[in-house]
Amino acid sequence: MSLSSTENLSRPIAPPLSRPSAPDESTSVLVARASQGSPPIKLGLIGAGRWGSHLIRNFGAAARAEVVAIADPHGPSLERASSLLAESPRLLSDWRQLLAVPGLEAVVVATPAASHFEVIEAALRRGLHVLAEKPLTLSPGESQRLCELARRGDRQLMVDHTYLFHPAIAAGKQLIQAGALGQLRYGYSSRTHLGPIRQDVDVLWDLAIHDIAIFNHWLGQIPRQVQAQGQVWLQPQQRTPLSPQGLMDTVWAQLHYVLPQAGDSSALGVQMQFSWLNPDKQRRLVLVGDRAALIFDELAGDPLVLMAGHLLAPGQRIDPSISQTPGPNPGPNASQQWHPTGLERRVIPVPPQEPLQRMCEHFLDCIERNQASGISEGSVGRDLVAILAGLSDSLSRREPVLL
Repeated sequence: MSLSSTENLSRPIAPPLSRPSAPDESTSVLVARASQGSPPIKLGLIGAGRWGSHLIRNFGAAARAEVVAIADPHGPSLERASSLLAESPRLLSDWRQLLAVPGLEAVVVATPAASHFEVIEAALRRGLHVLAEKPLTLSPGESQRLCELARRGDRQLMVDHTYLFHPAIAAGKQLIQAGALGQLRYGYSSRTHLGPIRQDVDVLWDLAIHDIAIFNHWLGQIPRQVQAQGQVWLQPQQRTPLSPQGLMDTVWAQLHYVLPQAGDSSALGVQMQFSWLNPDKQRRLVLVGDRAALIFDELAGDPLVLMAGHLLAPGQRIDPSISQTPGPNPGPNASQQWHPTGLERRVIPVPPQEPLQRMCEHFLDCIERNQASGISEGSVGRDLVAILAGLSDSLSRREPVLL
């Protein structure tokens, strides 16, 4: 999808703390290539809009990569993108010409999502590795076909879900896996702002993919059932196959997961809100367990916080070995009440690093090793497209949808 509305994750934030291509591994690969005199990976970029320019800047700065060609039908966009590189690439108006550039090893696709299937399919059939902007396609069936094509051709297909390379997301996953939250219970998120208003897709396809990707990554699962409700105020006549009722400005979505926990399985629900019409800008996700809540607030000074605390049952005694934060006086009937204990706010350190840069370096790792991402490979993008399609179906049918 065109990135005109995608969050600007190109600003410095911090390095992931846990992923297949850890910082020291990336550095060692880079040193190894330099010592062996290996030529840089030759890349072509299709789509030189706002997000495409961010990708060009990052790949242009990578020692392991060389952007040899850029394709975009808009001449000024080509010129602006070319100016970001130290050496001038070939500038082409037709992406099909780019696929025929001699020596090309991989392409980066940053075009509107409706064009993704045709472009990515052609690139994979030419034996090229592909990094695609999100979403992979607008159809679960098309996404599955691309995954199968990449597998048969032994090529890497990766999707630019940049949030999955945000260091706070990686640190959060470590905490979840370490059991810091205890038994997981539920989650919720809010992603709102006053615009920008899209005219090609609704707010669900514009914004929801970010939060769904994070929850899937944190939980290591995809939801079994989804449901959505929405409202159309601004563009009721703007109808598309994905939005036959008009482009939704505000959507409330529910995801229902089934998680293996404590030798059994349990249901976990996630509530989400997305809106183009809210002046109160929010970028906040929370996952709640019976021991702590994990809070990712992209707009806060401390983007990742672990809020510890749990409830003591009536008559249950406080463990004196656990440090306690003073709370309100429980009153004379404390023995008959539930009351909180162990309250503690812990800021998780997030050192500065650019998530988009880490994503680009990770793609180069995948090419060099010819190994799937493990974080954002094609199947991850395919699953997210299927979830969004299910939510769109739920909006139209006004009922839950099983995936």
